[in-house]
Amino acid sequence: MHHEQPAKKQPKANKKRPASGSHPTSHESVPATDHGTVHSGHEMLGFLGPYGMGREGSGTSWQPDTSPHAGIHAQYGDWMTMWHALFNGVYDNQGGPRGDTKTFVSGMVMAMAERQVEASTFGLRAMLSPDPFMGSSGYPLLLATGETADGRTPLVDRQHPHDLFMELAATYSYRLANTSSVFVYAGLPGDPALGPSAFMHRASGLDIPEAPITHHWLDSTHITFGVLTVGVVLDTVKLEASSFRGREPDQNRYDVEAPKFDSYSVRASWNPTNEISMQVSWGHLASPEQLAPMVDENRITASLSYTKPFNDGNLWATTLAWGRKYNSPGNILDGYLAESELIFTNGITLFARAERVQNDELLERGEIVTGFVAPQPVYTVNKVTLGGIYDFVRTQNMKFGLGALASRYGVPDALKPEYGDPTSYMIFVRLKIQ
Repeated sequence: MHHEQPAKKQPKANKKRPASGSHPTSHESVPATDHGTVHSGHEMLGFLGPYGMGREGSGTSWQPDTSPHAGIHAQYGDWMTMWHALFNGVYDNQGGPRGDTKTFVSGMVMAMAERQVEASTFGLRAMLSPDPFMGSSGYPLLLATGETADGRTPLVDRQHPHDLFMELAATYSYRLANTSSVFVYAGLPGDPALGPSAFMHRASGLDIPEAPITHHWLDSTHITFGVLTVGVVLDTVKLEASSFRGREPDQNRYDVEAPKFDSYSVRASWNPTNEISMQVSWGHLASPEQLAPMVDENRITASLSYTKPFNDGNLWATTLAWGRKYNSPGNILDGYLAESELIFTNGITLFARAERVQNDELLERGEIVTGFVAPQPVYTVNKVTLGGIYDFVRTQNMKFGLGALASRYGVPDALKPEYGDPTSYMIFVRLKIQ
């Protein structure tokens, strides 16, 4: 049975509580500056409802309540703040005839601020990424497609860089009862109510340094310039609707683009137990691709996430997800994902990801006429990735380690002349501040 969370109240400085789903820690809060008190492991309550912050993922998405919520916390008057960061320095070697190599840095820095006034909760969130510094063409990633590097040609077998400003958002929620609330979320950019929590936020995938090839089937809207979401939380159920800009970010990764509310989505989420979170969502995206402006997309997704602490501090997190794109005009394309992480207190992290995608963008596109792309053949491709990290430096608020991963691909015979039978790998160093 889901345990009811108590009504929110403003935590007092120098008082320590474990994060949702985590184990209590023994270290005490320490003064940071004359302006605030730093708390390590201190819990921020949810921006959108009366529950632990561990339930909240990217945008307004939910995760299991047992998901870790680590960060460096401080309190400045009535405002509670938290920030954390993750950086990967990666050497990427993608094999086969269409492979390439590159060394790059990826990651994110995220900051939050929250203020509670009686039954109201005000929240501010900002997230920045170093991705634009890797160059407009991103990094090599076989079977990945989506967006453009120069406004003229599509990115194929490469993962696009994310924008410098990944999220600049504000939230307001009003507690209706001990376990229910209504909320508003606005972002420029932000993440609408569509799909599971983005891959760099969910516990099952946040330590994997490469994007999933299902990104544009499941969670590609996590950086959207113009999002307005309203919703209601009823204990373990959340219902919400968004209006947002359907066009994906352009090739200028440093700017903030003008909002345009031409698309919409709805999502239902349910956390039946502390360890499980499920969602189904549907969205209409107006003209998402810059290179095919007359093509709209309807998208439906469903996902289940499971996060289980075990053996006094270890964690197992798994996500299963499916997404379907209805291109109009165009093809109907499915994408499937299964990913899992084991995070041990001894500094070892193990992860795996398996994906199956129907893709019609892997070969050179047909001629674009008045904003339409000629129909292309659909190819079903598969990818399996295994890897791990060892953090050889671990402190209260920092981990620094070395990791590696290897990927194998399954492509149909029609693509063998293009791709061969490749194996890819990445070697990386990871710095996590939390």
